[in-house]
Amino acid sequence: MAEHGDPASLLHELVAAVDAGEPVVMATVVGTCHSVPRHAGSKMLVHPGGRFSGSIGGGAVESRVVADALDALAREEPRLARYDLNGAGQLSPCGGEMTVYLEPHVPPPAVLVVGCGHVGRAIAHLAHWLGFRVIATDADPEMVTAAQVPGADLRLAGPVEEVLRQVPVTDQTHLVVTTSSVQADVAALPLLLATPARSIGVMGSRRRWAATRAKLLALGVTEAALGRVTTPIGLDIGAETPEEIALAVMSEIIALRRHGPGQDAPGQDAPGQDSPGQDGPGHGGGGGAVPGQPARGAAGGGPGRGSAR
Repeated sequence: MAEHGDPASLLHELVAAVDAGEPVVMATVVGTCHSVPRHAGSKMLVHPGGRFSGSIGGGAVESRVVADALDALAREEPRLARYDLNGAGQLSPCGGEMTVYLEPHVPPPAVLVVGCGHVGRAIAHLAHWLGFRVIATDADPEMVTAAQVPGADLRLAGPVEEVLRQVPVTDQTHLVVTTSSVQADVAALPLLLATPARSIGVMGSRRRWAATRAKLLALGVTEAALGRVTTPIGLDIGAETPEEIALAVMSEIIALRRHGPGQDAPGQDAPGQDSPGQDGPGHGGGGGAVPGQPARGAAGGGPGRGSAR
């Protein structure tokens, strides 16, 4: 911790954190009354876990600011916080009041598309348009060119293990697997399941997922780990074209971000209902599905929809 970081150095630290994808909160004194330890304009940068640089006064008031900053970060909402430094609160011997603006800087959520066939490219395009940071990857270098995936912020060719060495996956990352084969899914999923990703969705039919799941279990992947997988991925809107499937997939991701896990968007079918044209009861067989109930989804339910190419 820097005891009294100057504003310029704190701004450089803020830029570095944002560039690295680290969420932080800038706490700035915007108002004071009577005797206070630091003047208006004093800043403190708060990192996750409570580490901070700079100072807005030290002591108990600074601890309160850190706690409030972490709460603002969790909510992703800026706020004004007022601190009474009079004796009743025992926050400072100065006896004044201080107003602090807490401004979270949260990196945009990311979508990592594994497999850039027709559907993968459509998902990357829509995710970019919606403001997500998009990472596109495929084993074939010709599938991840600027011409093929113009909306991607980062394009990486090669196996998933190499991609994960270059791209930090956080709890704000959504993994979308749209590969062209069971073998590719089996190779990728153990590595993807080891990340703290916010969601992991796999495109494919019920039959394809059953084959993938069996192979993963044979490799030692646990039922609990497979419970993180959503398959078929996407809200059930009867999607058929790559663009419609992309809409279903991104709608599901947005619903997760807005409503949390396990919450259907308004108008969604209740669990246990099948949609016309899908594989029938249990289509998709997602690891998170309740036994005997169909997995909700749009991408990969019917004939001809098990391939991402």
